[in-house]
Amino acid sequence: MSNELEQTIIQLTTPLYALLIGLEALLSHRQHRDFYTWRDTLTNFVLMLLNGGIDLAFRAVYVVVLVWFYQYHVTVIDNVYLYWFLLFLAEDFVFYILHVVDHYCRLFWAVHVTHHSSEHFNLTTGFRSSVFQPLYRFVYFIPLVLFGFKPADIVLMYSITQTYGILVHTNYLGKLGWLGYVFVTPSHHRVHHASNVAYLDKNMGMCLIIWDRLFGTFQEELDQEPVRYGLTKSLEDTSLGNTIFHEWKAIAKDLGRNVGITTKLKYLLNPPGWSHDGSTLTSNQLRELEEKQKSSSSVTTL
Repeated sequence: MSNELEQTIIQLTTPLYALLIGLEALLSHRQHRDFYTWRDTLTNFVLMLLNGGIDLAFRAVYVVVLVWFYQYHVTVIDNVYLYWFLLFLAEDFVFYILHVVDHYCRLFWAVHVTHHSSEHFNLTTGFRSSVFQPLYRFVYFIPLVLFGFKPADIVLMYSITQTYGILVHTNYLGKLGWLGYVFVTPSHHRVHHASNVAYLDKNMGMCLIIWDRLFGTFQEELDQEPVRYGLTKSLEDTSLGNTIFHEWKAIAKDLGRNVGITTKLKYLLNPPGWSHDGSTLTSNQLRELEEKQKSSSSVTTL
């Protein structure tokens, strides 16, 4: 039943995506806003196909793993409405944790960085997938099956929430008032894709922004801080291969340094930008440096 519903969702959302992307691209062109380029859009869809291919090829493996864990589930939720509501909340929270790990552990950032590598922001950016994420994403779903959620239902719910996650990739909607206190809005997600120091590693939620507000990763889009999209250091080589593997190349270079094994592990597991000699900085270190510079500037002005 869940598999059939997932197919129905795909059949319904595909023409919706096509319509909305077409309208957004047309508006962008007529308004001379340059939200789209042919090369960037093509890259987004190729990355989506690669991610989807890996997901389909690996699905039999991770579903078997989840089914095996499901036999040890400890709770049963009889009320169907409560079941689906709790599954939505639980899966959105689990995605938040996955997303935080992807941003704060360089090993996983090397996978996720492809999603952030575009210097454009539009609906097709939502399809700019973290290519290899399906190989480990299912691990985060194991607690859900232990709490009594069926593997097929988890996969279905992920498809539903991912649809929402794609639709917030747009410059054509603002902050949406009170909805922004509960749900991720396009404004929130513009912040997430920004390379501005103040915006780095913020607004990690898929559907709900409440997790970011609760755990200190929330950042409002500021009028005085216009969003700059992409990475803190732009890619000189935007070929498909380098877009996917550039961070892995950088990791290999750092692991080749003449340092101890503990330091090598830190280059692999610490947040992106960490360095033993301070030659590169993490997002939190960059924010601290920026705050010091602002404080110093204000003292000098006085």
